[in-house]
Amino acid sequence: MTQLQIGPHPVQPPVVLAPMAGITNAPFRTLCREFSGGKGLFVSEMITTRALVERDAKTMRLIHFDGTEQPRSVQLYGVDPATVGKAVRMIADEGLADHIDLNFGCPVPKVTRKGGGSALPYKRPLLRAILREAVAGAGGLPVTMKMRKGIDDDHLTYLDAGRIAVEEGVTAIALHGRTAAQHYGGTADWEAIARLKEAVPEIPVLGNGDIWSAADAVRMVRETGCDGVVVGRGCLGRPWLFGDLVAAFEGGGETAAPSFGEVAAVMRRHAQLLGEWLEDEARGVIDFRKHIAWYTKGFPVGSELRRRLATASSLAELDELLGRLDPGQPWPAHADGPRGRTSGRNRVVLPDGWLADPYDSACVGADAELDTSGG
Repeated sequence: MTQLQIGPHPVQPPVVLAPMAGITNAPFRTLCREFSGGKGLFVSEMITTRALVERDAKTMRLIHFDGTEQPRSVQLYGVDPATVGKAVRMIADEGLADHIDLNFGCPVPKVTRKGGGSALPYKRPLLRAILREAVAGAGGLPVTMKMRKGIDDDHLTYLDAGRIAVEEGVTAIALHGRTAAQHYGGTADWEAIARLKEAVPEIPVLGNGDIWSAADAVRMVRETGCDGVVVGRGCLGRPWLFGDLVAAFEGGGETAAPSFGEVAAVMRRHAQLLGEWLEDEARGVIDFRKHIAWYTKGFPVGSELRRRLATASSLAELDELLGRLDPGQPWPAHADGPRGRTSGRNRVVLPDGWLADPYDSACVGADAELDTSGG
């Protein structure tokens, strides 16, 4: 089995839950860890460095981990080197996490139009400054980064960014094999993951993109030579995928094929965990609604029942509706495959003049720092 080490932390199997806004909160991480038997690495929702330094109440709740999460892994988003440095030092000094991942992969317009996320690595000096501040502030905590291939096919940055990361002491790199322009459309370029691994043999490279099953994960490692995988949309409505991943990387071939009754039980637990975490049952069920289509994909659910499930606002109501499902319905064929965002190629919204010179020392403006964390 591939050996993956993130600083002092062995990650076996070499599987990481991708940070996803509004998804990878504590309840969802709990479900995924339960199915994996605690094996793997499970990253928090994106935490903005500005909100963390300002001790925003929502952010402080998002960065809280319970005693069962080891190592505690947090993803940070920031565009200002000084603010990123302050946030990382705060985490290290106050013992808030054991591993820090930096977000340079977000493709959404509200982020890229200010020079953040997947737009930022184009400015090589700015990327270097942020990484230098983060590594310096982290002390003994490992710092990793997640990125995309670049802004578009004419502005690829991943190889330059990889070398800068190595030079600045980053522990590992995750590459989503798409550009910002692709968003989540098309097919992920696994060959780019292989090229990055060849370019930065000094540190682990993790591959991300189009992993819908444990077989996909094993195939990515075999075909690209990457040191591990990062799983995002593939586990939406499928937290048991992490059990499949453990089995696959440990040499087994078992894959989960839960009946509709078993899926309904996971749905109910997910909603309950959200309510407990939010300290409000109704808010928990409402937050859970976005997961319903993912959990039920492939199963025969009538349009009226789907509508009712999507408007439930209490556990009792959810119980009554889930009780209408056929618990013996077997796992449907073709239930796996793409879920979540599947938007195709788009023009990337960037600050004026952003592409003029990748090596200028211009920093993004103060308004580029997001003030809210998570989804």
